[in-house]
Amino acid sequence: MEKKKIAILAGDGIGPEIMNEALKILAVIQRKYKVEFEYKHALVGGAAWGKYKNHLPEVTLEVCRNCEAILFGSVGGPVQEQNTEKWRGVEVNSLLGLRKAFGLYANLRPAKLYPSLSFASSLRKDIAEKGFDLLVVRELTGGIYFGQPKGRKGQGDEEYAFDTMNYSRKEIERIAHVAFRAAQKRRKKVTSIDKANVLTTMVFWREVVDNIAKKYPDVEYEPMYVDNAAMQLTREPSQFDVMLCGNMFGDILSDESAAIAGSLGMLPSASLAESTFGMYEPSGGSAPDIAGQGIANPIAQILSAAMMLKYSFDMPEAAEKIEEAVEKVLNNGYRTADIWQEGKKKVGTLDIGQLIAENIVT
Repeated sequence: MEKKKIAILAGDGIGPEIMNEALKILAVIQRKYKVEFEYKHALVGGAAWGKYKNHLPEVTLEVCRNCEAILFGSVGGPVQEQNTEKWRGVEVNSLLGLRKAFGLYANLRPAKLYPSLSFASSLRKDIAEKGFDLLVVRELTGGIYFGQPKGRKGQGDEEYAFDTMNYSRKEIERIAHVAFRAAQKRRKKVTSIDKANVLTTMVFWREVVDNIAKKYPDVEYEPMYVDNAAMQLTREPSQFDVMLCGNMFGDILSDESAAIAGSLGMLPSASLAESTFGMYEPSGGSAPDIAGQGIANPIAQILSAAMMLKYSFDMPEAAEKIEEAVEKVLNNGYRTADIWQEGKKKVGTLDIGQLIAENIVT
């Protein structure tokens, strides 16, 4: 039986609870598809700080190096403790540390508004009822977040701060290929987001993506300024299939797409290396205020596991089976507290995980 090694980094807050539900789903997949998952558990975030005084200790990195993918939960502590030694910089140290260590340059953030959850969207009712299903492909290791030089200089009224946006041709080309290949497996449209009317880096971005687009004649290609894209997401999100973005614009637009989808508890993400190695995590946070209460929504974590099957393990059928099971459970009226509405069946973390598992079996 084929064996897949997975690093399990459950993290803090609701991380361990929702991770358990993802593992419950993967147990069903093992039986159904005759595959064996070998789990290597390791600490990250505040959970790691308690033992190692480090948010991303070397022992955790070593576990990840010996695996084929990382299934990540969440990190972070209570808001009122963000400046304490334990929690200060936890997300930067953990997530950016993992991205850098494993060259995770491509961030895939799907955002889907299920018709049964249109009520939860912030969109106008007639727009929300159409639903949408889009994928933000964000370049993750370049751009203004990592550009050099950066810093602060001067004093008093003359003090100033600066960051530098830069992209190499190679960086743009490789993320563009990811976007166009993803579109070939979806609805065959890529919208490349830039600010080429103002920024020199974005003029270069558009030139490079224009050339890459010619290599994918089966994919419709459209460049769009970022300010227009932000507006179009609220006016007609169904027009988008794959949105190709640089680091900063992808950060902003993926959060906007998550907001209009109704709940962060529903949205998975993947961060991919040039190989099949990837890290898969829910888009939401650690929600320490509800940790341990059994009410957290595990769907984003479960769908993140589905993305792992698709992108790292080449098991698209199994991934699709999980996605279908999630939609069936929602269509049958089951809801966790964050997506509950009058007349529906409110269930907890364990219950919705079990319901999804049962729908994979059938």
